Amino acid sequence: MVKKSYPEVKEEYKKAVQRCKRKLRGLIAEKHCAPIVLRLAWHSAGTFDKKTKTGGPFGTIRLPQELADDANKGLDIAIKLLEPIKDLFPILSYADFYQLAGVVAVEITGGPEIPFHPGRLDKVEPPPEGRLPQATKGVDHLREVFGRMGLNDKDIVALSGGHSLGRCHKERSGFEGPWTRNPLIFDNSYFKEIISGEKEGLLQLPTDKALLQDPLFRSLVEKYAADEDAFFEDYTKAHLKLSELGYTTHETILIVHNNVAIFDSSS
Repeated sequence: MVKKSYPEVKEEYKKAVQRCKRKLRGLIAEKHCAPIVLRLAWHSAGTFDKKTKTGGPFGTIRLPQELADDANKGLDIAIKLLEPIKDLFPILSYADFYQLAGVVAVEITGGPEIPFHPGRLDKVEPPPEGRLPQATKGVDHLREVFGRMGLNDKDIVALSGGHSLGRCHKERSGFEGPWTRNPLIFDNSYFKEIISGEKEGLLQLPTDKALLQDPLFRSLVEKYAADEDAFFEDYTKAHLKLSELGYTTHETILIVHNNVAIFDSSS
């Protein structure tokens, strides 16, 4: 297995990341907005195409063209909530900022601590519309969409467990309700709920039911329902992969963002 190489980020940038992380913890705890912040990070990254090397977690989700995608309805709320924090740290790229916020959203709600490697650069060209998963589709659609990103079956099921956080809103997705009894706690309850059958007041989307229809998916659902540690371990790996799609060391000597050097790859 080849170890991934990351850019060497300048000390000033590293310190800004840590200060920003503290501010994000406070905001997300105060506003109870972890679910929508995590969704923002996911949707920002989930547009990546491994063949064309387009899309991915590079800050374009804040652009009107990408935000207008039907799958991103309501994410303008998250962007507006986060913007006052971003204003405090102009040195940070939006690409890093949104992925850092997703990491904090998981951590502050009881989930695993996900490694974060700064150095993503903002792009200016949004990806084509329609690359994100559709809740009304089934097994083949999930494998097609996540496969395009470069993710596998284990990643699909582990990331689905992030729906322990949050709920659907009729005006945004056409569906209504939470997946779990406590949608502000990150744990393995999503898997316990879907495997024990439909219940009044809780949501199961067609994509959730698809995880039970495929034998490979179902075996992972059963594993995670029984073992939260195993889920956290695999979720951490899957989230990290998602957040770093298309993110590689650049060949240039010095990258400058907002007139401040981010990293130097010459050493």
